[in-house]
Amino acid sequence: MNDLLTDSFVSEANHGQPSRQGDIEMGLRDQRSSSDMGMEAFNKQIQDADKQIEKVSALLQKLKEANEESKAVTKASAMKAIKKRMEKDIDEVGKIAHGVKAKIEAINRENLNNRQKPGCEKGTGIDRARMNMTNSLTKKFRDLMTEFQTLRQRIQDEYREVVERRVITVTGTRPDDETIDT
Repeated sequence: MNDLLTDSFVSEANHGQPSRQGDIEMGLRDQRSSSDMGMEAFNKQIQDADKQIEKVSALLQKLKEANEESKAVTKASAMKAIKKRMEKDIDEVGKIAHGVKAKIEAINRENLNNRQKPGCEKGTGIDRARMNMTNSLTKKFRDLMTEFQTLRQRIQDEYREVVERRVITVTGTRPDDETIDT
């Protein structure tokens, strides 16, 4: 017992820090780092997907602004330019959203595969952290896409109303849906 105390003080004196490897109060230390548990790569994937979601969010804001701008425009040429810009943004959102969806699916597959690793089984802290982050990202993406779909539908409905009013003004008759779509 005396030798153990002496060794402890000697190692502390030699290194300037108490030896913490066997300290019960510090808990059992797992010598593996978080990167061994796959968290470093996982966090990078989450950040990449989150950046893409932020791009979608910015495009959604641009669409909202363009939609408001289109309500005030009276010239056909200006309206066509706005519509073209909005269509381009909608296409871009579609491309990015497809990529984000693929990334989230890949992250979910990796989460399931990661459960096979020792120390990462279902219910462990690592697994719960991965699942919580993935679920949070998925919810954020799903909410954003719902908002986008709602805006897109509203833009389409408003445009159909404008076209219908213009046809009525010019022809004096109410057009059918096919005529409006054309």
